[in-house]
Amino acid sequence: MSKNVVIVESPAKASTIEKFLGKDFLVTSCYGHIRDLEKKDMGIDIKNNFNPKYIIPEDKKAVVRELKKLTKKADTVWLATDEDREGEAISWHLKEALELPDKKIKRIVFDEITKSAILNAVKNPRGINYNLVEAQQSRRILDRLVGFEISPILWRKIKPNLSAGRVQSVAVRLIVDREREIDAFTSVARYKVIGSFICVDCNGKKSTFKAELPQYFKTEKEAEDFLNKCKDAEFAISSLEKKPVKKFPAAPFTTSTLQQEASRKLYFSVARTMLVAQKLYEAGKITYMRTDSFHLADQALDAAEKQILQDFGKRYSEKRKYKTRSKTAQEAHEAIRPSDFSKVSVTGSKEEKALYDLIWKRTIASQMSEAQIERTIAKISISNSSENFVAKGEVIKFDGFLKVYMESTDEENGESEDGGLLPNFKEGSKIRFELIAATERFTRPSARFTEASLVKKLEELGIGRPSTYAPTISTIQRRGYIHKEERLGTEREYKVLKLEPNKKLKKEVRTEITGADKGKLFPDNIAMIVTDFLIEHFPRIMDYKFTAHIEQELDEIANGEIDKKVMLDEFYFPFKKKVDHTIENSERASGQRILGIDPNSGKQVSVRMARFGAVAQLTDLKDEDAKPQYAGLRKEQKLESITLEEALILFELPRTLGEYEDKEVTAAIGRFGPYVKHNGKFSSLKKEYDPYTISLDEAIEVIEAKRKSDKEKTIKIFDEDPKYKILNGRWGPYLRAGNKNIRLPKDKEPDSFTLEECIELVENYVPAKSRPKKRGKKKQ
Repeated sequence: MSKNVVIVESPAKASTIEKFLGKDFLVTSCYGHIRDLEKKDMGIDIKNNFNPKYIIPEDKKAVVRELKKLTKKADTVWLATDEDREGEAISWHLKEALELPDKKIKRIVFDEITKSAILNAVKNPRGINYNLVEAQQSRRILDRLVGFEISPILWRKIKPNLSAGRVQSVAVRLIVDREREIDAFTSVARYKVIGSFICVDCNGKKSTFKAELPQYFKTEKEAEDFLNKCKDAEFAISSLEKKPVKKFPAAPFTTSTLQQEASRKLYFSVARTMLVAQKLYEAGKITYMRTDSFHLADQALDAAEKQILQDFGKRYSEKRKYKTRSKTAQEAHEAIRPSDFSKVSVTGSKEEKALYDLIWKRTIASQMSEAQIERTIAKISISNSSENFVAKGEVIKFDGFLKVYMESTDEENGESEDGGLLPNFKEGSKIRFELIAATERFTRPSARFTEASLVKKLEELGIGRPSTYAPTISTIQRRGYIHKEERLGTEREYKVLKLEPNKKLKKEVRTEITGADKGKLFPDNIAMIVTDFLIEHFPRIMDYKFTAHIEQELDEIANGEIDKKVMLDEFYFPFKKKVDHTIENSERASGQRILGIDPNSGKQVSVRMARFGAVAQLTDLKDEDAKPQYAGLRKEQKLESITLEEALILFELPRTLGEYEDKEVTAAIGRFGPYVKHNGKFSSLKKEYDPYTISLDEAIEVIEAKRKSDKEKTIKIFDEDPKYKILNGRWGPYLRAGNKNIRLPKDKEPDSFTLEECIELVENYVPAKSRPKKRGKKKQ
């Protein structure tokens, strides 16, 4: 038995660290079970100064026994969990669960899993930082207080299985507020004028370039009057300004900026980014991926400089130290960077390679020279008007960091003609126009949040910390408050007025797609109802500034500046009074709206939130015994904005489309989406088909496509008992026996199984939840 036992969280991290330590060290992992203890099994004892009693549940005792065996005979137990608050708390949990005395444990931390970092950590151990543990415990207690107290109220007052959270509910509010801002926005038409001009440059060469009017015209008549002025006008370069501009590289990645950039460039979800980054970290390829600091260690700065000098030369190198804007950032941590800058690429999955490439380029670029750009602004006078056209151009004189990396943005505006190269003309030069066009454009509301832009907003408001962004966004989607969706948009007409030399003004009507969104976050109806309820009854919890203030207090606990109990007392007791008052006095919230009367039946039409979602309801007010009729709202319809006419259309389903093969064909929407039904069989409709408008011919195509798919899927059906089928599945052939799916042995061809063999497989079948759990291998 080794005298030194090192405990980390995961087997992957353990195997990487094991390479760097000698035979005197045994490296093992707690397989995440101690983290499970932390999250699930620690109760909250308000009377005991918020100090929970430590309980090891039955299903975790076996794991604890295994770890105790390893640590009992060891002289030293090295706790090498992550360096953030969660990692510190896991080390504390290990100490408590394994009953380790202080003199036996050494806490080591490192922000990269490299040989030098591990050996340096072993040379410089410390004890458990109880301030960090207290901060993590305080966060956990606060989150449980909010979740455990408010969630049951939502079950009673709105709908079962809802949840609330100190951070998640505020994140949902951000998305709901943005959606309502978009709904309330009134688009205004205006005209943007862009001209294409011809000039003779200093070398006598004829060139064309574009320029635009800085201002918009409010009406078509104003735009038309301006273009008519331009018919006989003379144009000249009235002023020419050239100035050098420096463009500076972005700072190295923090957790939030990595999540944002991976979303923009690689189209990763926030959760996917963190999963891939975790793998890179545990494999020793990057530094710790949960950080809010831009800081790079001197060793990293030297290594980056060496790589830049080798790859690009001295002119491209410039050491930079970035100051973190956040007051609460932990500067002891480093930014996310490669562990070894000489490794331009790494082995691994496609996702790991792509994310590593992004991190390498961003970090290297942060230590490179600024780009030098010459920016030219030319103003073009109009002889019979006070307006001026403006042309802007840029020339990169020295690319600097742009040779490696350019940061992306979330901006969605493509109307400007800035950039590009302008001709080499002189001030006072006469020019003439080739085409001047006034195009109708429409003002746009703020864009819906993507996962990346939501992370950015949460960080700006000081809500949450690097470790909470990904789980928060995943939770609000999993709970059904928010969904990601692709909306195709609608067609819209717009006008274009075109003026060409010696020709009449020409007017055109064109079309464009507006309102199209891809990968954006949309709130469900339940999100709006819950947000309104919480704002009404728990305004303090839902206040952005208050949530940010809590984060600051947690940071102060981590720094040892305030006591945990004082902070929790200040929060809990006023909060508890509000909870009790809400339980006793609040009314049920369903988002109900009465829209009017159905002109055909005379029944009242209303909408509300029901148990399985938002519904429209037809109620016969004259007959109390008559059962109401219900129809589910479509995914894009909102309880707070649906009209009477839109609600009545919902009752047109199911639609009878006609007959096929002497059987009726109907279209409807079910619990799992739109479908057509024929001869008792259901065929799901894809996005291009609308159950309200689908024709019989289109439905027949869907039915036949489903039949073809089913035929290709079926390997064998037993005529003696048709409930037994051998089918092709996503992971290979399998047996379907009633409602059971059973994997087939691989040593036999699927179509050679007999009915008796299939019945035997069913009799010997053990459901997955009844099988013994697999445990990781114990390291020797």
